[in-house]
Parts: sequence; C-alpha cells; structure tokens
Amino acid sequence: MIAIVDYGSGNVRSVQRAVYAALQALGRVEDEVQRVSAPERLVKAERIIFPGQGSMNDCMCSLESSGLKQALLECVRSKPFLGICVGEQMLFDRSEEKSTPGLAVLPGEVVRFHASRGAKDSQGKPLKVPHMGWNRVRFLRNHPVTQGLSGLQTSSPDDPAWFYFVHSFHAEPADSSDRLGEADYGLPFTCAVARDNIVATQFHPEKSAAAGLQLLKQFLQWKP
Repeated sequence: MIAIVDYGSGNVRSVQRAVYAALQALGRVEDEVQRVSAPERLVKAERIIFPGQGSMNDCMCSLESSGLKQALLECVRSKPFLGICVGEQMLFDRSEEKSTPGLAVLPGEVVRFHASRGAKDSQGKPLKVPHMGWNRVRFLRNHPVTQGLSGLQTSSPDDPAWFYFVHSFHAEPADSSDRLGEADYGLPFTCAVARDNIVATQFHPEKSAAAGLQLLKQFLQWKP
C-alpha cells in the first residue's frame, strides 16, 4: 500500500491523482493508494508520500494534533519516503518561520527566501516572494528517483529539467551530501534532498507535467 499522509495541511487530492497516473503509466493499476490519517494504517504502508503546503508552523501543528507525528517518524526511518514542498521543509531541524521546530530527521534549517533580502532579476528588479511558477532544476548527483530527468524536455542530456514551485522559504541542509538538486532564483538554492530511504523536493512533482510524472514513477519503483 502506498500511503499519502493526510493530516489536513497537504495538497492530498492532487498528489493522489498524480500517483494514480504514474502507476497507470507503469502498468501497476492493481496497486493500492490510500490517503492515510490514522497512525496504525500509516505504519502498515509499504511506501510513504508526505505532502505539505502553506505555513510550516501550521503544518507542524496539524501533524501533531492529528496524532500522526510519531507514526511518521517511525516510517521515515525505514520505508521509501517522498516529501513534497513543506513536507520537505518539515524534515529539517527548524524554520525561521515563527522559529518553528521541525522533525529533525535531516540536519539543517529552513530559511526565508533570499529574494526577500534584496535579490534581483537579470533586469535589476527585485524578485517577488513567494517564488511561484516553473523553474529549472539541476540534479547534483545520480539518484534512482531523479535518474534521466535532465534533458527530459530537450534533446540535450545536460539541460536541466523544469519543475513547478510555490514557496517563500527553502531548506539549507547542514550536510552538503544531503543535497540532491538546486535551482536559481536570484541565487542558487537547494530544492531537493536525499539520504538513505528519503527523497524530498521543494518543487511539486504532482504539478510538474512530464518531469514530475517521471520522478513519481521512479519513486514508486525505487528500492532503497
């Protein structure tokens, strides 16, 4: 069973549709996909997808009040795990946003987007926050979940793939070896991380057309 963690603060319906599309593309229409809001069901899942949207502080409060926090921490230690957007941010130690403690699964912190600190575009105009829309992603190392994504929309294997973003904060991993992908918005920022059985992205694969579908397909086949 593939569990999409439903704690009231994630874009669960959109993620579920994208997972069904990925499974159909793989010919695995018999696989079970469930929106899970009960801890006992979450720990029985074989694969975990952890979305999040909005304020990290609100997401952490919702996760705590849902009773899913401890079950999620148990799952993240051993099961194939995909965090999306605030679901990625919550894996870190803390966020600048209201000094919010995270799950402390990965070392590092979530910081306010540097565009709000005076970064400018190529024409010298201040960059808007939130960072919203399509952006190129460079994957920094080989990983089964992101294999082949560079060059997906072009004829060149060295061209970055395009993914969809909506965010005002981003993670800064303390361990550089956790960094998997980066994008540019005024300055480079980490937009994907990976360690052991965990992959997490700041961008939204469920909203990212062919590249997002390919990432989800590869996650669903990944055996860390």
